[in-house]
Amino acid sequence: MRWKNHQYGSETSFYPLGPFKVRLPFFHYRFELPDYLQGLLMCAVDLAAIPLMVELLGMPFEAAIAIVMINGFLYLLHHILGDPVVPGWITPAVPLLITYVQTFDPGTDRVHALIAFQLTLGLLVMVLGQTKLAAKVVMLIPSAIKSGVILGAGLAAVAVVFKEGGRFEQFPITISVAVGLAFYLIFSPHFAGLKKRNQFWAAFGNLGIFPIIILAVIVAPLVSEASWPDIEWGITSPSFALMFNEYTVFGVGLPEFSMFFTAIPTALAAYIVLFGDVLQTKAILDEADHVRPDEKIDYDPNRSHLIFGGRNVLMSIFGPDVVMCGPLWAAMHVVIVERYKQGRAAMQSIFGGSGSFRWGTNTGLLLLPVVSLVQPILGVALALTLLIQGFVSFRIGVMEAKSQTDLGIAGVIAAILVIKGAAWAFAVGILLVLLIYGKHFFKGDTENTLFKPLPRKGDK
Repeated sequence: MRWKNHQYGSETSFYPLGPFKVRLPFFHYRFELPDYLQGLLMCAVDLAAIPLMVELLGMPFEAAIAIVMINGFLYLLHHILGDPVVPGWITPAVPLLITYVQTFDPGTDRVHALIAFQLTLGLLVMVLGQTKLAAKVVMLIPSAIKSGVILGAGLAAVAVVFKEGGRFEQFPITISVAVGLAFYLIFSPHFAGLKKRNQFWAAFGNLGIFPIIILAVIVAPLVSEASWPDIEWGITSPSFALMFNEYTVFGVGLPEFSMFFTAIPTALAAYIVLFGDVLQTKAILDEADHVRPDEKIDYDPNRSHLIFGGRNVLMSIFGPDVVMCGPLWAAMHVVIVERYKQGRAAMQSIFGGSGSFRWGTNTGLLLLPVVSLVQPILGVALALTLLIQGFVSFRIGVMEAKSQTDLGIAGVIAAILVIKGAAWAFAVGILLVLLIYGKHFFKGDTENTLFKPLPRKGDK
């Protein structure tokens, strides 16, 4: 076992494979039981993608869970190929994709639209990763447009939950209780203080949103918004045949070429949103690398692009996925990193934590008791994910604006993005920035900044 011979300050051993660094469980990293057990339970969040596919594509549960399983298996590629993260959905972009796909007729047209979008996004990401142009492309986009896209994603996420016939109408009390508790546990300074002072609350906070999902399983039946879980024993039985025959290129054929061009604006909007996850990943891992000098963490955004871009390409062919394939599950990545910071005894390698967690979620998806436990409240889990993401998107979107003028433009872009889609939003955004800033199109308003530094003591 190579991980036992790790030299202080060096990377965990690996097999080189082009831009990738292959690491295998037990051999290159220690299998971390706490993270595996947590993943076993947190697969409930992965299952929350099922209601979206059922509603948007009319997909049977058995076919939808087959897609979730394929996506879950591809999550493993990140840590195996050298990306020390807990990957997840492109959550902020999910409402944007829903809005786009709903412009097509239900049935084959919608499936084709989803295939074309995900393949376009995957190829775009892989090209940017291979050419190492990712950061440069995002930097060229004016701040007002970036702010508008991120704000629009947050607005769309909230709108999906509260629209007529949406999840809130189905689970008003359960969602109110679950979201209220989630916002307190995740964003409240008061609870952050409790975690610092008390080990119990620190451990409770490290469970992420799992306690909230268990609470929803209990509350929903008590208030007659869902049935009590009918726990079944055995192994999950997905229908891969049904999925392949009716929801992939093998059954419905390739989309028309024009659909790929139509998907470009929404794919670009999704990329702007997900690039923020890449930056957030790097910041979190840099902090961990400073705390744990015994292991050098090599996070390469370009390598990450190749991996999650490749995942999107594969899913577009073998199981088109409404939630897409993103570079980061922020909530669980933070939980894993916080445990990693406790030292080598707690977690031998960051790859052990992130890898063991995703091995756990894959195991959970196979266990029928886990799947049947959370099936009645999957809509609540989805609403919870979208509302948390909406909160974060609003916060990040506002901070992306550099001036009040930027913020005004961003507000218009966000509204148009939700109502008319990404193509209209980009067109209006480019026109507004051009009309207002003219030759300073890329620089914007650099004098009247939105967030001015606080005056120092003694300043007049």
